[in-house]
Amino acid sequence: MQGRVGLNSSIQELPGIGPSRARLFGRLGIKTVGELLFWFPRQWEDRSECQPVAGVKPGSRVTVRGRLGRVEEIRPRRGLTITKFELTDGTGSLALVFFNQPYRKGQLRRGQEVMATGKVEMRYGELQMNSPEVETVARQKGLHSGRIVPIYPATEGLTSRLLRYAVFTALKACGADLEEIIPAEIRERQGLLPRAVAIREMHFPTGWEQVQRARRSLAFEELLLLQLGLLYDREEGEGIAHGPDGELVASFLAQLPFTLTGAQKRALAEIARDMEGKRPMDRLLQGDVGSGKTVVAAYALVKTVENGYQGVVMVPTEILAEQHYLNLSRLLKPIGIEVALLTGSMTGKEREMVLQRIEGGGARVVVGTHAVIQEGVDFARLGLVVIDEQHRFGVSQRSTLLKKGEACDLLVMTATPIPRTLALVFYSDLDITVLDEVPPGRKPVETYWVSEKIATRVYAFLRRQVGEGRQAYIVCPLVEESDKLEVQAATELASYLQEKVFPDLKLGLLHGRLPLEEKERVMEEFRRGEIDILVATTVIEVGVDVPNASVMVIQNAERFGLAQLHQLRGRVGRGEYQSYCILIGTPTTEEGRQRLQVMTEVTDGFRLAEADLKMRGPGEFFGTRQSGFPELKVADLMEDIGLIPQARREALQILSRDPHLTDPAHTALRHALEGLFGQNWWERRA
Repeated sequence: MQGRVGLNSSIQELPGIGPSRARLFGRLGIKTVGELLFWFPRQWEDRSECQPVAGVKPGSRVTVRGRLGRVEEIRPRRGLTITKFELTDGTGSLALVFFNQPYRKGQLRRGQEVMATGKVEMRYGELQMNSPEVETVARQKGLHSGRIVPIYPATEGLTSRLLRYAVFTALKACGADLEEIIPAEIRERQGLLPRAVAIREMHFPTGWEQVQRARRSLAFEELLLLQLGLLYDREEGEGIAHGPDGELVASFLAQLPFTLTGAQKRALAEIARDMEGKRPMDRLLQGDVGSGKTVVAAYALVKTVENGYQGVVMVPTEILAEQHYLNLSRLLKPIGIEVALLTGSMTGKEREMVLQRIEGGGARVVVGTHAVIQEGVDFARLGLVVIDEQHRFGVSQRSTLLKKGEACDLLVMTATPIPRTLALVFYSDLDITVLDEVPPGRKPVETYWVSEKIATRVYAFLRRQVGEGRQAYIVCPLVEESDKLEVQAATELASYLQEKVFPDLKLGLLHGRLPLEEKERVMEEFRRGEIDILVATTVIEVGVDVPNASVMVIQNAERFGLAQLHQLRGRVGRGEYQSYCILIGTPTTEEGRQRLQVMTEVTDGFRLAEADLKMRGPGEFFGTRQSGFPELKVADLMEDIGLIPQARREALQILSRDPHLTDPAHTALRHALEGLFGQNWWERRA
């Protein structure tokens, strides 16, 4: 080791780690000594208690202590060498067996006292411990035995034992350099261990209670940093103080063909209060399928237009943008509000015309994809930003769009129901509105999972439903590799069904590659009842409302995620008739079977979301890998759910006293946030 090893030193500065071994560490994302110290164990094994050999039972994993006796080397066949050591402890003996490790004869010698950990089996009339972890009692003060031992996530060529030794060496070299991040008063209030102590106890705990305290302390630190980073993004200062609802809003509400639910009315009141207040609105609107989020968002758009501003709706895909455009046009054009659509696939001339209308203020409401945040998209007077499916965008994209206006109001929508406490993690900077009602009179959709073998019976059931005056959807298989293949699959399925199964019925076809006018024509025919069965891709996943449609058939349902299956199911059950969702699928994995089974048992979106969280974990559930959300190394959003509100309260208190973390007492916090969110995270409001 040359010079002093610090947290930022290369992993190769540690003894025993050369270039080839450093490359193995690199596979785990460990390049510096500091990164190594934050490579925490996945579990711990209690090797503090040694069992007498006489009391060991075959099948158990134990630690034994004794002296090595005779050694023998056996070559039962070419390419296999077995090295056996006899271990005795005064109560009995067992064999330590190593496969193709002849070097063990040089490492371990007769008469040495060792501790061995492994699974014991009865073989060939003797107790054997195959491929045990062995440590001589005199060496390293029981690093690998005689204590609670960390077991690390490893990789080929880099064992947990090697990681253990490397971490031990790193802690010895620079454990004292681990600076405290959380202010002392918060540590004391929350009962947290000092940071350096917590990290040491995570790796080499002095007891099981200390493991739990260390894990809780570091999990709280992560959650506090997350809360600070997200809450810091919250818009501050004076916003647009809109006036009370006027004639335009009254006209909008009067022309709605349905009565608002109690939850929708509460949502409108909360949004009105936000928009009429001094601070910019920062609100998350979430609700189950069919709860009416679009109408609530439309209300906010009408209110901003009535006060002389423009509104923009940003969505993650062109298909969703088109659907929002069509739905909002139907709601807003009757009261004289022009809606414009802006997507990346628009031709140059078409795009230029839309940009001129946006800049001139003629387009009062704009719906678009990421295209709306690009340079050259200039609003005359932007007052409201609506973002659908926020978890599919990054924080910086949201910030870029907000900066196209001054002190804009923000309404984030998600069709993925999120347990409230978890929403405090991923949407800490937003107030939360939950639409927890569906229009009265709707019946829960009955859901069935059947195999492909009985598809003909499903089609017979469809025919009976159509005979009773109902309509149906058939969603074709999801082809992940290609949008083109998905269209082809839908087209072929529609042709087959029309010619071979339902020649006497009127079938329609809807997919993402149809021109916008054609999509609207097909959907209008379906709404008017001129199409009996609509064959579609997932283009109908959201925003389609046909009360007379009572059956949703999903082909190859195992290819869809729970959230998507639930969204598709939400296209039926919107009228007075009993509705059905039939999942046709033959999953080959346990997770696939579990997904379809859960769909048949649970209709509530929030309960379904919790099941989805348990199956997939928060990272995939929220799409954090795509949105740039920091990865958690210790905190588990399910296990540590009770820490989330506590961390949020502490973060709010810190920011209320020191909004930009300029106090010297918060310097370490600020540096930690730079590491988590990027060097310029505090400039996002500039």
